[in-house]
Amino acid sequence: MHLENKTAIVTGGGTGVGRATCLQLAKLGCRVVVNYNQSHEAAEQLVASIKDDDGEAIAVQGDVGIDDDCQALVGKAIETFDRLDVLVNNAGMTEFIPATELDRVTDDVWQRLMSVNVIGPFHCARAAAAAMRDTAGPDGGEIVNVSSVAGICASGSSIPYAASKAALNNLTIYLARTLAPAIRVNAVAPGFITGDWLKRGLGDRYDETKNAFEQMMPLKKVCEPNDVANAIISVITGSDLVTGSVQVCDGGMLIAEPVRIG
Repeated sequence: MHLENKTAIVTGGGTGVGRATCLQLAKLGCRVVVNYNQSHEAAEQLVASIKDDDGEAIAVQGDVGIDDDCQALVGKAIETFDRLDVLVNNAGMTEFIPATELDRVTDDVWQRLMSVNVIGPFHCARAAAAAMRDTAGPDGGEIVNVSSVAGICASGSSIPYAASKAALNNLTIYLARTLAPAIRVNAVAPGFITGDWLKRGLGDRYDETKNAFEQMMPLKKVCEPNDVANAIISVITGSDLVTGSVQVCDGGMLIAEPVRIG
């Protein structure tokens, strides 16, 4: 898909991978709807930055776990830019709970992670699909779900997180089959990503963990947000015959010996 004069929604777009993706989309001539839930200031700053570079963008608050918010998000995109071509389901959350501490995995943890990481992308995809069919034109639409290698190898910050990303991978395939041929649906599965999200979760273990992963990686490098954004953009702008795929972007994490910390 060529992105010039197209419109994209990026959920969780104000920070991290979402921010990097919004910037790349804008540089390619795409009009960007930056969704955020709590990061209002970051989202508005991003929109201002895109506009300073002669791009077009708006920030829209909404909780992807609430269907009405997702419908309103898509409605605002159409109201502002008259079309919708791309949806990047990037919003996500986790809880950092060691796998052995099963009693800490409460029903509330399960419900919150599944709501944002699985039900949210479904809500957004359902809302976007109708708009894409009406407005996307001959190129069709493109949905990219930001998953995780945790959903492939059953590892990561917690059991519910890994399970939610495995479910998202399954949802990707199901939606790709259901929404074809007008809309392509794929996923990108990053590994360790540098930034505030893991710094908050790992605390004083962040540097130790990052260094251990870098030593373990075949490519000796963990993901920066821009690396993941590059993978997302490559899926969108690459072959229009790719759908139902999960593109791994992990520096070789899945083919490396496992790291054990602590």
